[in-house]
Amino acid sequence: MAARPFPGFVLSVLLAACQMADGHSDIGGPYAPTDPVPGEESVDGLIVGHRLMAAGEYELALKAYYRAAAEQGINVDTLSAIGSANLRLGRLGQAETILRLAIQKDETFVPAWNNLGVVLMEKGEYAEASQVFKTAFALDNGRSDEIRQNLRLSLAKVDNPSYDSGPEGEFSLVRRGNGQYLLLTAP
Repeated sequence: MAARPFPGFVLSVLLAACQMADGHSDIGGPYAPTDPVPGEESVDGLIVGHRLMAAGEYELALKAYYRAAAEQGINVDTLSAIGSANLRLGRLGQAETILRLAIQKDETFVPAWNNLGVVLMEKGEYAEASQVFKTAFALDNGRSDEIRQNLRLSLAKVDNPSYDSGPEGEFSLVRRGNGQYLLLTAP
């Protein structure tokens, strides 16, 4: 029977094989590299943030959105995404302020209007939320089912503030991606 190699020895041989010629290890630990690799494009922070939002990782998504804002600049996409992440984190005041800034940058940006409406609904400001959803619905030409549903629920709340539409009555955030509106559902 052949002797089995010591597991630590095997691990050290594997790690040594990962060494690059300049003496730096190709394995940087369990975390993604923090410094960009020269000559390579970095991943779009908005895409990373959207994926993290969909996974329910709102704090990490917010950090990705901040990184996108640093790389791309403060634009309507980054502001809307940052506002939406703050909304999911329960930071309603910050979310409202940032979404209003997004709307100032582009008054036709439907996701910012819709997400501002969601913030206002969370704050109990039903009448203003209803107006904001109407604006989003008009700018969208009624194409988004999520915005239509949000408008319907907000109008019901204006008429009857104690209206409870059940679990299907939760308001939906929307974001822009490749010209489409995508629903970010609550976990």
